[in-house]
Amino acid sequence: MDAESFDQIVDAVRRLVRDLVVPREQEIEETDAIPDDIRAAAADMGLFGYALPEEYGGLGVSMSEDVRLAFEFGYTAPAFRSLFGTNNGIAGQVIARFGDEAQRAEFLPALAAGKAVASFALTESEAGSDPSGMRTTARRDGADWVLDGTKRYITNAPLADLFVVFARTGTEAREISAFLVDAATAGLTVGPRDAKMGQHGAWTAEVHLDGVRVPGARMVGAEGRAFRSAMTVLSRGRLHIAALCVGLSQRVLDESVAHAAASRQGGRPIGEFQLVQAMLAESYAELAAGRALVLDAAARYDSGADTSRGPSAAKLYCSEMASRITDRGVQVHGGLGYLSTTPVERLFRDARLYRIYEGTSEVQKVLIARSLLREAGMR
Repeated sequence: MDAESFDQIVDAVRRLVRDLVVPREQEIEETDAIPDDIRAAAADMGLFGYALPEEYGGLGVSMSEDVRLAFEFGYTAPAFRSLFGTNNGIAGQVIARFGDEAQRAEFLPALAAGKAVASFALTESEAGSDPSGMRTTARRDGADWVLDGTKRYITNAPLADLFVVFARTGTEAREISAFLVDAATAGLTVGPRDAKMGQHGAWTAEVHLDGVRVPGARMVGAEGRAFRSAMTVLSRGRLHIAALCVGLSQRVLDESVAHAAASRQGGRPIGEFQLVQAMLAESYAELAAGRALVLDAAARYDSGADTSRGPSAAKLYCSEMASRITDRGVQVHGGLGYLSTTPVERLFRDARLYRIYEGTSEVQKVLIARSLLREAGMR
């Protein structure tokens, strides 16, 4: 895609987000759902498949293009991006990158068109940021596999038509395989929606697998090799999350600057107070650094120079940055910032999840440090 065409796509997404989604944020918060007309608008714009290959109906964006779109998605309620995020991200990428031709042809066109929603079923009670503790199992039964176990915090599970399920197929810690499981398969049940601190409208739930029979042709990639597949798509996802944090932080800074310029104390705009100015300046500087880090990490990801450490560093810095900037945003707004009808209050709660999912901040630190030490020759 040429630069001019992609710039037009970014502009169109920005208008959609700011003209259609932002005015409906309180509705999304209160109903815990994305309105049908917003979902339809996202599908019409091709957002359910922007990161999927062009030959299957997607736009096939690069990582550098992906993060620019995420800057725009992050500006509004995270549930908007979450609606189509797994199609483009961790679920869709497993199929696109590791599925065979028959699997890609069967599933990717429907995902790209927004006619189907895919969920990435990896996390369990004892297998979160490190999936090596996975308890879900898959055993052979003739030409089929039979899956048993429970997945937790699965994004879009109540909406999903397809689950990318990871299960242990051997005795080694990383001997894990991935399976494509239709939501209607006998033995697969989705629990009630989780009640969460924030990110309302983005649904998560437990997924229970009780003797779920899956044809052998639904295994993605080689048996026992899906651990690396999961880590590969999570690395891309971490960089995407970092970009969402940049978008969210930009929104909070914009709200904070507007409030500081308009709100008055003692007959003066609070923006005249130097300690308020300091909070705005600190947020601006951190945001600029985060944006630059994401763009640099995305360029290095695209070139193949760094597909692991850079995404972890960007996710670590930007998720922590978003928490600091949203905290300052609430402080700048004062008492108003504590009211649930104020955008910064909602964004403060929304931001907290980014430090946890797709690899906690603590896990990112371990990954970064191990990478540095390997380069120094430590085994």
